[in-house]
Amino acid sequence: MRGLFLADKSHPSFNAKTFYEIFNEYTIERLTELIEITPFIVDTGHLEQFRSLLADTELIFSTWGFGKLSESELREYFPSLKAIFYAAGSVRTFARPFFDCGIRVFSSQAANAVPVSEYTIAHILLANKGVHRTSQTYKQKGYQLARAYNERFEGNFHSRVGILGVGRIGRKVIELLKPFDVDVLAFDPFLSKEDAEKLGITLASLDQIFSTCSVISNHLADNEATSGIVNYEYLSQLNDYATIINTGAGPQIVMDDLVAVLRENDTITAVLDVTEPEPLPSGHPLLVMDNVILTPRISGSIGNEVARMGEYMCEECEAYVKGKPQRYEITQTMLDTLG
Repeated sequence: MRGLFLADKSHPSFNAKTFYEIFNEYTIERLTELIEITPFIVDTGHLEQFRSLLADTELIFSTWGFGKLSESELREYFPSLKAIFYAAGSVRTFARPFFDCGIRVFSSQAANAVPVSEYTIAHILLANKGVHRTSQTYKQKGYQLARAYNERFEGNFHSRVGILGVGRIGRKVIELLKPFDVDVLAFDPFLSKEDAEKLGITLASLDQIFSTCSVISNHLADNEATSGIVNYEYLSQLNDYATIINTGAGPQIVMDDLVAVLRENDTITAVLDVTEPEPLPSGHPLLVMDNVILTPRISGSIGNEVARMGEYMCEECEAYVKGKPQRYEITQTMLDTLG
């Protein structure tokens, strides 16, 4: 089978160095043992230049900075294409034309879910210990007051943790929490009671989660149905010294409502890796509030972690070529359901 690396080199997310960190020497060597693959990156902005090469291409490999291809471009330039292996997360921005052309789509969402879940569980455990706020208190008011302030946090033994969304990342967070003595409540309209029992969690409403959990972490699917779902109605129910974590989509949390609640109750902490808008404009309240921890979308794969995404797609390609079951295919139904 013939494959190639494809990207939109003018895309703001494209970076050649990162591309070859994801598809590193080890992964490329494995791919060359499986298929005949063009060693350089073809630019989607120059499809006509590579028309003859593209015509015989059966497999595409890409990652951040892929951009988009229209259905007409796929039909004209990629008549032999059977699958795309996307070594990154969501395929929502580009996948539909592929589905319309009968081309299979594979994604490393599961690989990217690993570091996001690790980031999340670290903050959950630290939040229940009061680390985020106690550290500030120690520096601002001294050791004794920090010790006294820390007594208001409940720790991790049988604390209630709320998980919003039980997709790939939500499930991974739940899995990583299993060794710890915390009680997990989850909100997910698509999760059955039977599946919840298998995961060892309790299904709950948003009201229950926001009014009873010490830490809440958002992993809801990014779609129209979830946009603005976390609003003042629920945020205002947060208990004193509670923490809300967002590594999911920014639009799911109404930021103005969050700011209002954080101002009304400064014992509440927000840990935000994703915001709306992003980046936050100069002078935004979240940039200066003491009860807000901001990181610039670092929960996903960074550093050495990005190579995991390339390896997942290499393994998936091997299963595809050898006719074995694939684990990371994205279907149109999944896209419509999960966003």
